[in-house]
Amino acid sequence: MFNGIGVAVILICVFGSFMMSGGNIAVIARALPHEMLAIAGAATGAFMLSNSTSTIKKAWAGTLMVFRGPHWRESDYRDLLSMLFSLLLLFRKGGAAQIENHLDDPKASSIFSAYPRLLADTQLIDYICDYLRMMTVNLEDPHQLAEAMEGDAERHHAEELLPAQAMQVMADGLPALGIVAAVLGVIKTMNSIDQPTDILGAMIGGALVGTFLGVLLSYCFVGPIASKLQHIIDSDCKPYIIVKTAIVAHAQGAPTQLAIELGRRMTPSDFAPSFTELEAAMQEKQNQLQLAKAA
Repeated sequence: MFNGIGVAVILICVFGSFMMSGGNIAVIARALPHEMLAIAGAATGAFMLSNSTSTIKKAWAGTLMVFRGPHWRESDYRDLLSMLFSLLLLFRKGGAAQIENHLDDPKASSIFSAYPRLLADTQLIDYICDYLRMMTVNLEDPHQLAEAMEGDAERHHAEELLPAQAMQVMADGLPALGIVAAVLGVIKTMNSIDQPTDILGAMIGGALVGTFLGVLLSYCFVGPIASKLQHIIDSDCKPYIIVKTAIVAHAQGAPTQLAIELGRRMTPSDFAPSFTELEAAMQEKQNQLQLAKAA
């Protein structure tokens, strides 16, 4: 909703102020198609030339994500902490033999399958399973586990940021591409230097539309989209920090509830469940596990 309002405010204020000051919107309307073709076409071609196919696809998906909002919701963070509680509690009480079946096939696991939204995030599930499986072997130094998990999370974050960085590079180049389009318009105008003054004025005005569009697209559209995408990616990578904190605390011998509490403290403030809410959710999952064993 706010994205649409922002776009409307930009267009109304920019073009409205131009018309209120006596500007002729018809000059911009006539020049807009070919100037936009030159700028947007050159920007798209340069973007394709400078990025891999994977980054291009992720950039398109990221643009859609900007208008949909972050993938992770408040309930997802609570579910993640509850799922980690169930896994770590089972690990502590039953050992490697009890948890291996859940790690080998998460889709068939009663713990993982209870959280379908989390299970759909295959990269995060693989991250959890890989490091819990690593703990089933004789891991003597939890610090090595912490370093490995941190490095893995940083690699994932860096890869996810590539589309936002590529879009920011495009935003930085759009003003220059606007100048390119404007120069082409000036060349066209100079080729018609024998025309009357009113025709030359319209042609020069049309050429300047290129510079205007380059700056407008850069600072009011592509740049803000790239910036918001980066914020969303930063937010959606927080679960890896939560998982790392909880698993490392568990590996260091902390009680399961304390390990989960430490993970909760890594949750973004806007989405973090309260201590009471998390305690109630963990108690509910613990009761469900006991009922499942009794059955």
